[in-house]
Amino acid sequence: MEKQQLNSICVYCGSNTGARPEYAVAARTLGILIADSEIRLVYGGGAVGLMGVIAESAMTAGGEVVGIIPRALDRREIANRRVTTLHVVESMHERKAMMDQLSDGFIALPGGFGTFEELCEMLTWSQLGIHHKPIGLLNVAGYYDPLISMFDHAVNEQFLHPDHRSMLIDSDDPVALIARMRTFSPPTVTKWLERGEE
Repeated sequence: MEKQQLNSICVYCGSNTGARPEYAVAARTLGILIADSEIRLVYGGGAVGLMGVIAESAMTAGGEVVGIIPRALDRREIANRRVTTLHVVESMHERKAMMDQLSDGFIALPGGFGTFEELCEMLTWSQLGIHHKPIGLLNVAGYYDPLISMFDHAVNEQFLHPDHRSMLIDSDDPVALIARMRTFSPPTVTKWLERGEE
C-alpha cells in the first residue's frame, strides 16, 4: 500500500483549553510529534486555547508553523505573531480554503462549533471527491465519543454510507493516528447509498 505524503497537517482545535487538563496535554504532545516528524503544522493562527498550545509546542520543538486567521478574529483569538508564517485573511471562507490548499491531511482536537464545522466540511469534501486527503480525529479522554456515535447512527439509519464513515480515522493515540493517516486509502463509492439501500 502506497503511503500518503504528509508533509503538512492542518489541526483544528478550540480557542479555549477546555475543562480537562488532558486536552492541553494532547495538544502539546501532538504539536511536538508533528514537529519531530518534520511535518509542517497549519492551524487557525490563534495564540489562545488549544490553538496556542499546539503552536507553541511545535515551535519550541523546532517545527514550522503556519497560522491563518481572519482579520475579524485577529483580536478575539489573539493572532500568534511568533509563528513561522502568519496569514491574515479577509474571511472564514478564505481561511478554510487556504488551510486546505496548504495541507496534506487534517486532524481535529477537542473544540466547539468551529472545530466541528471544519471537520465535517472536510469530510463532506472528501465524500464528494473534492479532495482525497486523510482526516483524523484525536479523541482525547473520550471527548468525541458522542460524535462518533452520531456518525455510526447515521450509517445505521442509511443517511451515511459505511465506506464514507470510514473516511474518519479516530484514535486516542496521536502516534497511531498519524500512522493510520499515512496508510489511508480513499473510498471508491461515488454516492451516499447504493441502489437498493435507499
